[in-house]
Amino acid sequence: MNILKYVPILDTLKNYDKRDFRFDLIAALTVAVVALPQTMAYAMIAGVHPAYGLYSGIVLTIIASSFGSSHQLATGPTNAISLLIAAYMVPFVGQDNFFANLFLLTFLVGAIQFLMGVLRLGSLVNYVSHAVIVGFTAGAGIIIAMGQLNNLMGIKLPQGHLSSIDKVVACFQNIDKMNYVAFGIGLFTIAIILICRRINKNLPGALLGVIFSVILVMVLGLEKYGVKVVGKIPQAVPPFSMPNFNPSAIADLGTGALVIAIIGLVEAVSISKAIASKTLQKIDPNQEFIGQGMANMGGAFLSSIAGSGSFTRSAITYQNGGRTRLSGVLVGFIILLVLIFFAPFARYIPNASLAGVIMVVAYSMIDKKALVKVLKTNRNDAVVLLVTMLTTIFAPELEQAIYAGVAISLILYLKDSGVASVKTLAPVRASDGRFVEQTINGESPSIAIFQLEGNLYFGSASDLEKKLTDNYSDSQVFLIRFKGVSVIDITALEVIEAFINRALGGNKRVMMSGVTPKIYKMLEKMHIVDHVGKDNIFMEDDEVFATSGKALDEASSFVRNVSYSSQERAVQA
Repeated sequence: MNILKYVPILDTLKNYDKRDFRFDLIAALTVAVVALPQTMAYAMIAGVHPAYGLYSGIVLTIIASSFGSSHQLATGPTNAISLLIAAYMVPFVGQDNFFANLFLLTFLVGAIQFLMGVLRLGSLVNYVSHAVIVGFTAGAGIIIAMGQLNNLMGIKLPQGHLSSIDKVVACFQNIDKMNYVAFGIGLFTIAIILICRRINKNLPGALLGVIFSVILVMVLGLEKYGVKVVGKIPQAVPPFSMPNFNPSAIADLGTGALVIAIIGLVEAVSISKAIASKTLQKIDPNQEFIGQGMANMGGAFLSSIAGSGSFTRSAITYQNGGRTRLSGVLVGFIILLVLIFFAPFARYIPNASLAGVIMVVAYSMIDKKALVKVLKTNRNDAVVLLVTMLTTIFAPELEQAIYAGVAISLILYLKDSGVASVKTLAPVRASDGRFVEQTINGESPSIAIFQLEGNLYFGSASDLEKKLTDNYSDSQVFLIRFKGVSVIDITALEVIEAFINRALGGNKRVMMSGVTPKIYKMLEKMHIVDHVGKDNIFMEDDEVFATSGKALDEASSFVRNVSYSSQERAVQA
């Protein structure tokens, strides 16, 4: 039973319904058709030969589908992850150990993800907000498009690492050297993709665009016109590779691996949950972490770049009826068969054609509906989104965008949580005898109610002190009502204690209602119970408002007695 739990594919095969195979196979064939050009294009984004994208599309897809939680999640190279890989591998470009370090990065990403799954840290992805992901994805889409402009236009750039902005500038500086044939091939591919989408969204536009481009290159001999092609792709299974487990390399790539691991997990879990909301499958984030980790760790030894869940391919799996994780396994084997039998033809794929595929993918990454929703719905989320997107585009290091987005999210959250919810009310009896809450306007009532709500902690203590001070009045009784106080710490209690001491020093009576056992213990330890008196503290009651009603009855009785005593003294005088 334990083996079936930790290796989900075994449970799937043990209980597999043969009637599901037709649906899984159709979904796998459809996804494979889309994955072939995508994985090659994403390898180019990562700065490596398209063959490594195909290897990743085989290995990561099979392993992640076998060990992950979701039945429909399609794992492999993704645009955002590939962009991060390119950024972190810049220091190793041109070195003999480039690929050993590339596979080390893949392994470290997987090891971090696997460890987080084993330690059951699945909830950590919740700390990267939706606004951060939308902003990062939109920014990534923009710089991916900028980075492929030279391939689309057939312009050879200067040697050395150039940022996406530098590439755009260089393209316009060398626009007189543009290869119009390559540019035409790129536009032709984009046109095929858009036409296919217009006719039927299920048509494999990217694959058809690439295939037609290959035919044009082979028939017309476009290489002699300067059209760059992918070149030789090994006609074999993914070859064995050994990561460079050098301590200094691990230290250099550790930060990048952590960022890629977290972004990959956020992508994978978010996609899994989105599809599960329709299939009603229960997703285990920790098992998904393990699945992603196993995929990347295994892929490191089979020439794969790091990957994650792909929204496009996962959505296709769901839309085309994929019912079990076997569909993902089948995708990997279908790509493997293509690699073995059709690799000789792949060498003629023009770089401009793949650049056209990437341009369409980059545009699709910008979720226009999500952008509009975030920008219109919540000001804080809008700020987080814009900061993340702009940092992604202009910051020298991509991880700075994630750091900036998360930091701004936390700052804005702390800013909002630093406001204490304090309502100042006066008790008014309704016709049926119930107490009605009424905001104080004008003169001070004989009984003033301070209704506290939410989290009262050191961050909101200053605002709590200000509001209690500003609302101090000539009322004879102050009733502090702990309605809805979920968290309170010693700093907030010290503020309340100072207010109580001031009120008692002014010969006023202080009462408390809605006090939970947990809060009562804290009041007792701070000796506030002794100062106020146990008779003036009314514990939380199951009946709504019952505790406040009891406190108000007692307060009203006190006020009447005080008024009577004052009148009696006036008569005697």
